[in-house]
Amino acid sequence: MEMDCVVCHAPGDYRLEKRPVPEVGDGDILIKVLAVGICAGDAKCYAGAPYFWGDDDHPQYVQPPVIPGHEFFGEVVKLGKGAVEMHGLVVGDHAIAEQIVPCGMCRLCNKGSYNMCVPHDVYGFKQKTQGAMATYMTYIAGSIVHKVPKSIPAWQAAYIEPLACAIHAVELGNIQFNDVVVVSGCGPLGLGMVATAKQKTPVKLIALDLYDWKLDIAKKCGADIILNPNKCDVVEEVMKITGGYGCDVYIEATGHPSSVKQGLKMIIRQGRFVEYSVFGKETSVDWTIISDAKGIPKHYNMNSNIITTLVTVCDY
Repeated sequence: MEMDCVVCHAPGDYRLEKRPVPEVGDGDILIKVLAVGICAGDAKCYAGAPYFWGDDDHPQYVQPPVIPGHEFFGEVVKLGKGAVEMHGLVVGDHAIAEQIVPCGMCRLCNKGSYNMCVPHDVYGFKQKTQGAMATYMTYIAGSIVHKVPKSIPAWQAAYIEPLACAIHAVELGNIQFNDVVVVSGCGPLGLGMVATAKQKTPVKLIALDLYDWKLDIAKKCGADIILNPNKCDVVEEVMKITGGYGCDVYIEATGHPSSVKQGLKMIIRQGRFVEYSVFGKETSVDWTIISDAKGIPKHYNMNSNIITTLVTVCDY
């Protein structure tokens, strides 16, 4: 039996093709895809970003021809030997898998940071982990799979993975009650960061974006102040709001070099700068700002099982 799918062959060369429905091996789960998102990473892979396709400084990450799509949700169609016992799923259940399939053996997996697994087999980029822009996909053996309540619509369930990323970024910022927090970029991920940061009850939450309609949504998500860099000097405005000190936490979610530079300008000394985007090209800054001038500390990638928490909460 064949299925329709999008296949990535090269930058700008994505084709609608027919492929056989995946075979189900031991531990695998065959999924009928109900929804799939388009990540900024997908867009930048399509555009030929060096991080994905390689250059003098980067090995090639994507392994074409490959089916893209790592923000997904679907219905269980078939389970391979051992998958029922491993995941507690039955045919007809709704489920997601985390975007990375960790090896479980490398140093980073062994210390709990499986999201930084060295083989880094992410759905939608590797031959081993074909993605969700297809009628069917396989959650391969070793995937971290979560059952999703059927009460959640497909278009919302596809947002579980991006929302988990947004929550993770906010957790890295370690927001305190008296903090002024800036989220730069109000796409789906940035809006999730705004909504999550609001739950931390900072003294002031500021959202930045170039599009007013996105800023309007950010306001609904909890932003106290919205600023458009096309219409004002956002560094100057943040400095005014903070009495000249700068924001305590800056979360960068645009993937644009100018957002990195403005963040370093507006952040307070010893502030927390969280970088959480995919870039289409290199970004250069004067690292003296990070080290000597402002003493911005390093924040390590804390690995918490946020997706499990999300789907558990949704079940109540």
